[in-house]
Amino acid sequence: MHHGFRGRRFGRTSSHRKAMFMNLAQSLITHEQITTTLPKAKDIRPIVEKLVTLGKRGDLHARRQAIAQLRDETVVRKLFDVIAKRYASRNGGYLRIMKAGFRFGDAAPMAVIEFVDRDIDAKGSADKARAAVAAESAPAAA
Repeated sequence: MHHGFRGRRFGRTSSHRKAMFMNLAQSLITHEQITTTLPKAKDIRPIVEKLVTLGKRGDLHARRQAIAQLRDETVVRKLFDVIAKRYASRNGGYLRIMKAGFRFGDAAPMAVIEFVDRDIDAKGSADKARAAVAAESAPAAA
């Protein structure tokens, strides 16, 4: 019998799985839309929805709980200041999962997971800002 075994293992150790979910949650909050495999998208949805609920609570204890789970204060700041305010009047259902076909290499089912009322400009903006800072500091170092 297979009672009491909740959740997928993804062929990883528990610490690797926890780190993978943390990275997926950070990327989803930062970019507000990511493409991943369908099982990972289904497993990351409740984690991020609970984080948004923490953000809506907004107190110091909730912020510390989110930092403990995400381990990145800039991501937590965006979660509490931008995303939580956007969904203040919504009672759950902050994310949507859309199937996106199959990956060419191994035919794994792919999915796009995104926030329901996402900011279109958020995707890739953090990467562009990071590249701009690197470009500014490169001539100064030379």
